Amino acid sequence: MLNKNIFSDLLLKWYRENHRKLPWRETKNPYYIWISEVMLQQTQVKTVLAYFPAFIEKFPTMQTLAKSNLEDVLKSWELMGYYARARNLHKAAQIIVDKYKGALPKDYQEIRSLPGVGDYIAAAVCSIAFGLPYPVIDGNVKRVVARIFEIDVPVNGSKFLRMCKQKLSSIFNEKRPGDFNQSMMELGATRCLPKNPDCPECPVKNYCGAYSHSTQKNYPIKLPKKSIPEFKIALGVILHEDKLLITRRKEDGLLGGLWELPGGKVQAGESSSEACIREIQEEVNIRVKVSGFLTRIRHAYTHFRIQAEVFLCQYHSGNIKLNGPVDYRWVSASEMDRFAFPAANHKIFKLLKSKIDYFKYYETI
Repeated sequence: MLNKNIFSDLLLKWYRENHRKLPWRETKNPYYIWISEVMLQQTQVKTVLAYFPAFIEKFPTMQTLAKSNLEDVLKSWELMGYYARARNLHKAAQIIVDKYKGALPKDYQEIRSLPGVGDYIAAAVCSIAFGLPYPVIDGNVKRVVARIFEIDVPVNGSKFLRMCKQKLSSIFNEKRPGDFNQSMMELGATRCLPKNPDCPECPVKNYCGAYSHSTQKNYPIKLPKKSIPEFKIALGVILHEDKLLITRRKEDGLLGGLWELPGGKVQAGESSSEACIREIQEEVNIRVKVSGFLTRIRHAYTHFRIQAEVFLCQYHSGNIKLNGPVDYRWVSASEMDRFAFPAANHKIFKLLKSKIDYFKYYETI
């Protein structure tokens, strides 16, 4: 039978001696811990390591973040993806400054009520920053618990979370919740891997049902993923008087607040070039002439994929009038780095630098 105290002692000893040295683990600053947990949600540690120090340097305090321009926050978040996290972080910082005098509240429900904060982030911040006894459940923890207790319920099904919470409570260390949560996540990230788990080096292998029955590969059980749709879109690189037209998306929704090339979905019965001309006229009220095909790119989002055909366009006539976008700019190559763009647009910009004479000098900037 699993002994809670022995299990916890073994796990915490292993964590103390083997955990990765990460900057957010070297601080007790609740603000830094909160920032790191938001970044780590849906992003790999190695990616966050590249973003976290620069973000903290630019926004060193809650007040600095709250007073900052959203575009600056999005630029600092650029290419890390899931931009709603950055928007919600900015909104939450403003609420914390206004309502809590710039200090993260130490109450679970108050933290949970902040924009973009779900059960995972609330539990992580409460336990790691404030020592409150709330268990954290992320993908790594789910995998560890599924194997230890051989949970025969799909991890991506509705029943698993309830069962995981129940099982986790039987081994959770209420006296050292922050260290326990981090040790469980670390175990899943470095030992209890999705494929080829390193069971011989696992500190709690003798308490693992899957290890004792050699069924590690059977857990966690997963329901098959549904196929995701792919949309065909057309984008225009519109040049006029040595400048390029970019538009800004509304702040809510997918990629909210980011800048992009104008364009949209190709409708049934029209060519991609026709869609490019139509979408540009509908979005910004100008007429363009397609002067050539630039490239075709593919990009995957969480619930769908896109295949974008990109055209070089020349401004022909009309005055900008926005229908959908909330802002626009005619920008030179030297100004491009000031704006935050989606990853799909960055794929296009790499080609622009080499294929359009105007962009050649960009390489020297």
